[in-house]
Amino acid sequence: MDLAELSAAPGFPGSEAPREEAWGLVAGTPRHADGPTVILQGHVDVVPAGDLGQWAGDPFVPRVDGDLVHARGAADMKAGVAANLAVLAAIQASGVRPRGRVSGHFVVSEEDGGLGAFGTLRRGHTGDACIITEPTASTLVTATAGALTFRIEVPGRSAHASVRDSGASAIDAYQPIHAALALLEARRNLDPDPLMAEYPVPYALSVGTLRAGEWASSVPDLLVADGRLGVRLDEDPAAARDELEQCVAAACAEHPWLRHHPARVSWPGGQFASGRLPAGHRLGELVAAAHAEVTGGPRPVEHGAPYGSDLRLYAGAGVPTLHYGPGDVRLAHGPRECVSLAETVQVTRTLALAVLRAAGTD
Repeated sequence: MDLAELSAAPGFPGSEAPREEAWGLVAGTPRHADGPTVILQGHVDVVPAGDLGQWAGDPFVPRVDGDLVHARGAADMKAGVAANLAVLAAIQASGVRPRGRVSGHFVVSEEDGGLGAFGTLRRGHTGDACIITEPTASTLVTATAGALTFRIEVPGRSAHASVRDSGASAIDAYQPIHAALALLEARRNLDPDPLMAEYPVPYALSVGTLRAGEWASSVPDLLVADGRLGVRLDEDPAAARDELEQCVAAACAEHPWLRHHPARVSWPGGQFASGRLPAGHRLGELVAAAHAEVTGGPRPVEHGAPYGSDLRLYAGAGVPTLHYGPGDVRLAHGPRECVSLAETVQVTRTLALAVLRAAGTD
């Protein structure tokens, strides 16, 4: 992928991980007749392991314990990627001839914005429906919230710590802003969409990093807070950004130091809009019916997810999209990340049935 061209393109979703190159893979079955293209999509990037002392072993060496595979990325989402590859291999080995095309999209950079999906779609690799095998614990996720990375730079005035009253601590100045952000989060989570109502905080606002000061005996003259603002379903990301900026400005206006030295808000990194499968689209019915048939149980629960994903990029390109995959997202990004082998096989069988029915067969 041409990183310079993509970063300058309209709608660039942002990125946070430094990279000098990016690669994607698109492959699929031959088209034998005039049928639809059904996409199986998965991202191959993972987040850092974090504190290695909290892991039972090397996070990048898979450890099998009974039915579970433990490793960073096992659930998010190497199991989903493996399922997609297995479906494509099974279709090829079976000799079944889909009338349309079953296509696999394997992308990078989902965790920090969606550069891989963005570039894949810009190359013209689209379709009539898409299943992203994110970890959904075999449920149907038909809508995802958005997430916008923000940065707040709070100025101070340096001074020797022994005469701190002659300076202005950026740490002290940040505190009323942090309190205002908590109130903003509470307001933004009133009356959520029914698909998100199961979550205590469906649209979380979280500050992830704070950096301030350069010397213990100096009053800090700058604090930088990086965080994540949840975007409500169907909300314009520009409106969400404006609401946070107004919140920070209002907090500054009430503070004696910040009133004359206001904090600065910027939006680096990933910018995830929300997205959803169109109401009543047959893709949800096909996957639900295939799941019930494969498992011999009830149809999977349908709900939304409180995180951003590549779903919104495919939906924005006019490709109806949902999530259905193995693994529990509550274990993702943590030291207990694992996935069930039996569930992965079950999801793979469901996907094979669903995509063949969606693409049609001779």
